[in-house]
Amino acid sequence: MLKISAVIITKDEEKRIIPTLQSLHWVDEIVVVDAHSQDRTRELCRKYTDKVYVREWNGYVEQKNYALQFASHDWVLSLDADERVSEELRMEIEELRRRGQDCDGYYIPRKVFYLGRWIKHCGWYPDYKMRLFRKSRARWVGGSVHESCQVEGKVGYLRSPLLHFTYRNITEHLSRNNLYAKLSAQDKFRQGERAGIVKMVFFPMATFIKTYFIKLGFLEGVAGLIISVLSATYVFLKYAKLWDMRRREKEGKTSPGIK
Repeated sequence: MLKISAVIITKDEEKRIIPTLQSLHWVDEIVVVDAHSQDRTRELCRKYTDKVYVREWNGYVEQKNYALQFASHDWVLSLDADERVSEELRMEIEELRRRGQDCDGYYIPRKVFYLGRWIKHCGWYPDYKMRLFRKSRARWVGGSVHESCQVEGKVGYLRSPLLHFTYRNITEHLSRNNLYAKLSAQDKFRQGERAGIVKMVFFPMATFIKTYFIKLGFLEGVAGLIISVLSATYVFLKYAKLWDMRRREKEGKTSPGIK
């Protein structure tokens, strides 16, 4: 029977980690790599597993690749601290364990809970993520944000959702937008990309149109409008920060940090 290691990376997640760990009661082991949390995250995790490791934060890709080495089994189920395995997904994976797998990795649809409701539009569902895979055939890749798992070999798709309890409120959404925009701008800066009025005006506008109209965000009511506006805001911030980095570079400031 297929053995599975669940792998999670954490940092100051005491308010969300317990339901995540509880949703993994059926796996063969749980591995946690914590980035020096200042709250009770590690203490809580040790109630569910003795495989809790500590490592300085070095970005999502590096952290997740580092964590894979501690998995005892080749098959890994990778979760973030704000995600939970639904009962339907557990049953589907259990069936896969019994009958045997025919792929090297499986994409799982992710269902997001935000502003008091499950979001079915805005491009947020189904948000397929590669989360169940052979670690011997997989590697996390990407920049400072929006990492993804790349699998060498045959991949398949599961039907049941991974539950994502994302931003707890609009304030947290805005804060995360600012952080991710900064990280993305830094990646683009290192790649030599530039930003101007066109990218700061038309790219956010296109994002709003895509999210609210093409991806049917308007069917989510006020929540869909908020998601669409904040998605466009993220794009604007990303290019505004990149523009400011180039401005600072021209002024001779060699470390164009952006807040």
